[in-house]
Amino acid sequence: MGTFLKNRRDRVTPADVGLRTYGTSRRVPGLRREELAQLAGVSAGYYTRLEQGQAETASEQVLGALARVLRLDAVETVHLGNLARQSGKSGLSEPPPEEAHPRVLALLDSLGGTTPAVVLGRRGDVLAWNRTGHALVAGHVPFDAPHDPARRPSIPRMFFLDPLTRDLHRNWHELARIHVAYLRLTAGRYPTDARLAALIGEITMRSDDFATLWATGDVADCTVGAMRFQHSTVGAVNVSYQVWLQPDSPDHRLEVYTPDDPPSTDALRILAQQSQT
Repeated sequence: MGTFLKNRRDRVTPADVGLRTYGTSRRVPGLRREELAQLAGVSAGYYTRLEQGQAETASEQVLGALARVLRLDAVETVHLGNLARQSGKSGLSEPPPEEAHPRVLALLDSLGGTTPAVVLGRRGDVLAWNRTGHALVAGHVPFDAPHDPARRPSIPRMFFLDPLTRDLHRNWHELARIHVAYLRLTAGRYPTDARLAALIGEITMRSDDFATLWATGDVADCTVGAMRFQHSTVGAVNVSYQVWLQPDSPDHRLEVYTPDDPPSTDALRILAQQSQT
């Protein structure tokens, strides 16, 4: 939490919050701790302990005041609350293998073969996909790979470490920022997940792009957006993705892709026909 607070404090200038500096030189890029504490209505000593990880907890009222002064958006505010609630926990634990809920699988099946769709787990592992979804996002990976937890494709790992996946996306840089920001949001929800920590550590060590984006501290949810594919079989495909969450398994996401234009509709139809043979 302290790292996140400092990162966001550095981004808020005195002018942003109506403070006058009277032309004095400043050694920090954003607000000083004392200034943030005063604006949030807490003591400078208490805020310093929060940022240094020496305070055990912070009330919802304090977190709300900090979020207001730091100009956090809704997702960043949720992330701050997650970090505050988890600040007392330590150590990593090995979570059990994830399994897609039967209702999610039934919904995936109901989409048939014409609408590409993928079921993603907490860490971005593919838990299931239909034939067209597989052909669209990772046709070079065995279709049955999600059936075995040890072989499941990791979308974040492939996105940053697999050249074929990178070449597939014409808007790779835009999507890369979203991937990293969503992973950080997830890490705030599950700070003791050993597999998630190992995934982030692995990609950070092996991808300079990931390490640079991770260092920004950005946080974002990932529910809707655009993907611009350059598919090896059907060429340019422009789709919108939307994520469906299930109350029974809130960690799992059904990601559905719909075409943005007539050529993309035709391309997905061809892809669906080829993937069913």
